[in-house]
Amino acid sequence: MDIDAILLSLKLALWTLVLILPFGIWVAHRLQKAGKCKSWIEAGLALPLVLPPTVLGYYLLVGLGGKSVLGIPLVFSFTGILIASLIVNLPFAIQPIQRAFEAINTEIIEAAQVSGLSKWQIFRLIELPLAWRGITSAAVLTFAHTLGEFGVILMVGGAIPSETKTVSIAIYDKVQSFDSAGAGVLSLILLGTSLVAIAISYGIFGRQPSGTQKRGS
Repeated sequence: MDIDAILLSLKLALWTLVLILPFGIWVAHRLQKAGKCKSWIEAGLALPLVLPPTVLGYYLLVGLGGKSVLGIPLVFSFTGILIASLIVNLPFAIQPIQRAFEAINTEIIEAAQVSGLSKWQIFRLIELPLAWRGITSAAVLTFAHTLGEFGVILMVGGAIPSETKTVSIAIYDKVQSFDSAGAGVLSLILLGTSLVAIAISYGIFGRQPSGTQKRGS
């Protein structure tokens, strides 16, 4: 078993989760008041779901290669695949949280406003606790998806051991070298992780209490 690849994938997934979850919460909350441009913003954030990995990987190579936006080349490095992972996971980190915020009963928010609570207090004391199901679902899906991401990570990072060679890339390498047993073990790990993540996500939204539904639903 390729322990280095497993540890690298866990490191990538944890860093992705730590960085993208606060951003996902902020964007999901702001989307409620995006107005006429909301559909375009949502479409842009959902692009990683439909774009082929080669297309997204190409644009990331152009953006992160050479001098890149930070003045140094970021391809074939952990920083490069982390940036790629953040972009690829945007829909998984935002959409569940957005649905959770939109499901909050508007009468609760209105009552809080009448009571004199500030916008920050309403967000921190009311909206955030009520949206915990969506936040948890987003965290689980983002973590699991990061562990299994292949195409974009391969294009941006290659397969450098202990630097960019994640579990999914290790599986590909083992298949190429006819190591069916090793590929099977790693594939089983990702299969189990994905199944658990989906089950948790479905279970969370399946038990959503009726008290958080919007007025009129």
